Amino acid sequence: MIRRDAVVVGTSRVLAAGAVVFLIGILPWLSLRSPELAILRARSAEQEATPEALASIREQLGLDAGPLVLFGRWIGGLLSGDPGTSWVSGRPVLPGMLAALGVSLTLMAFALVVAVVVAALLALPSVLRGLSGTAGRTSGWAAAACTALPEFLLAAVLLVVGAVWLGWFPPYGWEGVHYAVLPALALGMPAGGLVGRLLADGVAATFSEPWLGTWQVAGFSRARIVAAVARRTLPALLPQVGLVLVGLTGGAVAAEQVFAIPGLGRATLGAAAALDLPALQLGVLMLLAVAAVAGTAAALVGRALLGGALRTGDVPVPVPVTALGRRWWVVPVGAAALLAGVVGVGLLRDPYTSAHARLAPPSWALPFGADASGRDLFARAAHGALLTVGTALAVVLLSLAIGVLIGLFPRLSTGPVEVTNAAPPVIAGIVVAAVIGPSAVGAAIAVAIVSWAPLAAHTAALVAEARAQPHVRILPVLGVGPVRLLTRHVLPAVAGPLVRHAMLRLPGVVLALAALGFLGLGPQPPSPEWGQLLADGLPYVERAPWAVLAPTAVLVLASVLAVALSGLAGRTVRVGGSARPTRLGPLCDRTAPVGTPPSLSARSGAGPSDATARSE
Repeated sequence: MIRRDAVVVGTSRVLAAGAVVFLIGILPWLSLRSPELAILRARSAEQEATPEALASIREQLGLDAGPLVLFGRWIGGLLSGDPGTSWVSGRPVLPGMLAALGVSLTLMAFALVVAVVVAALLALPSVLRGLSGTAGRTSGWAAAACTALPEFLLAAVLLVVGAVWLGWFPPYGWEGVHYAVLPALALGMPAGGLVGRLLADGVAATFSEPWLGTWQVAGFSRARIVAAVARRTLPALLPQVGLVLVGLTGGAVAAEQVFAIPGLGRATLGAAAALDLPALQLGVLMLLAVAAVAGTAAALVGRALLGGALRTGDVPVPVPVTALGRRWWVVPVGAAALLAGVVGVGLLRDPYTSAHARLAPPSWALPFGADASGRDLFARAAHGALLTVGTALAVVLLSLAIGVLIGLFPRLSTGPVEVTNAAPPVIAGIVVAAVIGPSAVGAAIAVAIVSWAPLAAHTAALVAEARAQPHVRILPVLGVGPVRLLTRHVLPAVAGPLVRHAMLRLPGVVLALAALGFLGLGPQPPSPEWGQLLADGLPYVERAPWAVLAPTAVLVLASVLAVALSGLAGRTVRVGGSARPTRLGPLCDRTAPVGTPPSLSARSGAGPSDATARSE
């Protein structure tokens, strides 16, 4: 049975990876945007696009040969070290993409240093409290502030503050270490904030375990205890670190675009916009490879830290429970109320009429000022909420349906889930835009492609728990068929937690859609979509910073709401003196025996919301 399960899981992984490679290989055939026209324009802007000229180019490229022939040619060239020639420049794409990859890896390395420093600083109070034997909150406003702003939004804020207002750093380019400061902060602070929150919670829980008392009585030094606590805590966090590294891959695309850094993400985004499909194919493949290697490396380090505990099965899973009072709801309720107020008032105003002076500053008549076309930014932000949030709700419902359907087959879905987790929404958005063009529908499809995986994993865990309950296990003996068992007993039992999980992901999906709009992969002008508003204001950031700060304000509210809701997930709500769990999934409440060394124990990761907040 175990061998058969291993074969099914392995086959699932191979097929999923093969499907992704095949999809990338046939992108020119899939494209609905006339790649032959792009090549004609790149070769000669004056030549008329006659049917004969376009047919000649299609014949030269072999686009009429079919997807299998096209894929065979592409994979053959890739294996021989020749992934193709640029349709725009006519030069081989490999040297330029390798140079861009080096820039991106350097930027990600700087960002990783920032993330490690931020995470360590956020976890330090928990370490000090644990050594002194006092309890307290494991993470506070600093962790929430670092986590709240997504990379593309933080990059815009840092550009305004650090480069425009203060003038401390260069706003654009890549000509020295000082050019990496702002983009590294934009990438590293949200990643460090998330890891720091998880690390602080993990350290606090580890200090409450019985073996710490044994070590203290035995006279171990503080340094030895801290090292042991770190080894005990880190293995369970490394899968989350892997997700953070995957998020860095997608976030680097936005940071490179904002700061005009000649990295792989910006080169791939430019290739998608120019329909330079050979460069796009190689860029997407490289981005996926970087994300997959990062996630795999984190998993391998985690297994190495656990050592023999994985073989002996001595891996207890203690679960700290935090009681939440009403004060924990102040932040999400306040953010939601402010956002609703902006939308409610702004919907009464006209978002399209250019009735004001270009880049008019904020005033009583224009609370957010006007954009470069003289349109009311307050009205545009409010109307953009309907588009962005409405699209996000549709994406969440679609992701929930797909996640439940695929999660019912946990072994078969292993490969697709792993591949999907290695693909940030930006990469999916680039691929979808290359096929159908940038649009609101394309952005929704792209985010849905990568949003179902956490819900599928959650479904698999809940279904396994429901099937293991005694009253469900006995039903087949009583003559209940598998379909009725599933529809009448299993799915109703798991529906509530899954719907709550999906709704908790709504603000994160809003930010993912805004990120694609900001990169030009979503709705096009004059749409008031939030990401598009921010992108429209960036060229005027020095003359009219309010053009950037206005959409930033509503995006910050959405970000704070997303982080606050993710922090509430998996905790316990105290109502009338009783604690009511708000779990998003099955939890195991086993504790380590007294004296168990940290090398023989590990803690489960965060709930689904915490685990995936930064990869959207």
